[in-house]
Amino acid sequence: MAVIGEFFGGVALLGRGLRLWATSPRLMLLGAVPALVVGAVFVAGLVVVGLAADDIARAVTPFADEWPEWSRTLVRLGGGLAVAALAVLLAVVAFTAVTLLVGDPFYERIWRRVEEHEGDAPADVDRGFWRGLARSAGDSLRLLLATAGVGVLLFVGGFVPVLGQTVVPVVGALVGGWFLAVELTGYAFDARGRSLAERRRGLAVNRARTLGLGTATYLLFFVPLGAVLVMPAAVAAATLLAREVAAGPTGATAATPTVGPASPADDYHPPA
Repeated sequence: MAVIGEFFGGVALLGRGLRLWATSPRLMLLGAVPALVVGAVFVAGLVVVGLAADDIARAVTPFADEWPEWSRTLVRLGGGLAVAALAVLLAVVAFTAVTLLVGDPFYERIWRRVEEHEGDAPADVDRGFWRGLARSAGDSLRLLLATAGVGVLLFVGGFVPVLGQTVVPVVGALVGGWFLAVELTGYAFDARGRSLAERRRGLAVNRARTLGLGTATYLLFFVPLGAVLVMPAAVAAATLLAREVAAGPTGATAATPTVGPASPADDYHPPA
């Protein structure tokens, strides 16, 4: 029961992040713009993959050419679904990575806004634009490769009748949620001098809470325009999660203040 409670505690963190749409609407709108632009490109790519899913399924199941029609159809249906599931898993994680890179100035402001409101914010560390970009891109690439490795295993599992259409999608959502959470907490952990490996170890200690936040974000990405609206909120929620993890073993269960209304100085005003 404690695990379930922690999982839904992670979901609640996303709800707190979404509240920023009411308290800092201009800042959140700026964070939604990169998600809208990048999302349009990725949706187009997924449509192409979806249209080609049947052809890909035939290409990876040549062994079924001589099978009876019912069994060939069943296997290739599973193959098509597996192709679509793998494409979606990789697309969601890649979308998040690219959006964070493209919208870095805006998402950094959202992260800083939450840190300063919650108190005890880490000091600014100027690593230089190109150095910071290279580090973020490198971490994102490693996460994407890890996602691809797990995704291939799920892709193979997708060919198994019944199991591939029931258990595998659930596992895929959890896996996608985990990698999303690791990606989104990058700002808060980088500011505290934590490497990607340290980030993953810290989140693993709070695995249920991390999965709650990540999986809720992952699933909302499938709602029309969900990724656009959720992306800036997910950065805020991931900051709250990272702060809990950084606080130590009791951080995940300790009471934390709710993100409250922002003062005019807290909100971001674009330069004239």
